[in-house]
Amino acid sequence: MQRRVVVTGLGVVCGLGTTVDDYWAALSAGQSAIRPIGHLGEGTRISIGAMVPDFDPGQYFSSAELSLLDRFSQFALLAAREALADAGLAAREDAAVTHAAAIIGTGCGGKQTDEATYARLYKENKSHVHPLTIPKGMPSAAASLVSHHLGIKGPVFSVTSACASAAHAVIQGQLMIRSGIVDVAVVGGSDAPFTYGLLKAWEALRVVSHDTCRPFSRDRSGMVLGEGSGMLVLESEQHAVQRGIRIYAELAGCGMTSDAGHITRPDVDGIACAISRALNDAGLTANKVDYVNAHGTGTPANDPAETAALHRVFGAHSNTLSVSSTKSMHGHALGATSALELIATVLAIQHDLIPPTANFTVPGEGCDLDYVPNKARSQRVDIAVSNAFAFGGLNAVLVVNNWK
Repeated sequence: MQRRVVVTGLGVVCGLGTTVDDYWAALSAGQSAIRPIGHLGEGTRISIGAMVPDFDPGQYFSSAELSLLDRFSQFALLAAREALADAGLAAREDAAVTHAAAIIGTGCGGKQTDEATYARLYKENKSHVHPLTIPKGMPSAAASLVSHHLGIKGPVFSVTSACASAAHAVIQGQLMIRSGIVDVAVVGGSDAPFTYGLLKAWEALRVVSHDTCRPFSRDRSGMVLGEGSGMLVLESEQHAVQRGIRIYAELAGCGMTSDAGHITRPDVDGIACAISRALNDAGLTANKVDYVNAHGTGTPANDPAETAALHRVFGAHSNTLSVSSTKSMHGHALGATSALELIATVLAIQHDLIPPTANFTVPGEGCDLDYVPNKARSQRVDIAVSNAFAFGGLNAVLVVNNWK
């Protein structure tokens, strides 16, 4: 019989705060972390983003530790530590941690390290680079270093599927627990994309907003980059109950598809199929869902496509469905985003409060759902869906239940 999977720990580092409590307080208040990025945007047309404010890694790590910790690994480790503590588990002490899995998604990997290396070689004309450049900058660095610092010796690896990376990592942990490979998994995602090279690359795509992120609004002008990490501790229901730990929610279903089509343009069929598969996996009908945390990037292509897919899956129920995009507040943190959004979804169930779509003005063409504009909504939330749709047409959807 398939084992049930529950969420017992949460950890967050992002533009809205460096703890889960700060994150939820900001989401509940409809606060946006999008602000000017100052000198980091010099030489580009990107001037805003949702960066972690006043982040000083020296407050959390020694100089020796920092020699191996790219910014994206720093975020992952901090969020993983918080999630583990929240779950009542001790690093390097609990056998459950020793035998756990750690699966971390990233869209970019160690780009801060790459940027510093290329600047040294091509700008400063140096002939040597730091000897730890490879282990510090590799995409699997965050997973490896979470394993190292927390003493996790089970399956450990990274997942990369652009903006769906964290959701795919969560699903891998979910499937491992279901199948009995592990009892505990530390899962999520991390990214730190504010480098000159990446900003120029995003500028070239012409999908980044010049002022703010307004998902589903008529005057939306694109996505806004964010950074950070979201981490969750997953456990088998039996393991969590035996420990007597608080359970946030059940991770009830997952769905994954690929559009096999355009590399950047979302496909309604692929999106709808992923949502339907997630609901089927959870054994739920569409009319049971109370809330959808949308992918909601604020781009002209994504928002109407996602809306059309929701209409297709939910039918008449879509007219009463609450839908919101928290990217309007924490920005698009690429490989970390779907973890931040899943955490927001879990907390919506925990608190019976739906975070809003901030910065909303009037609905855009093809965007005719209830997007919970600008103000959080008190509402009973028993079943929720978290959507993640990535460049490459890679779709991952998770269904979360109020655990009983």
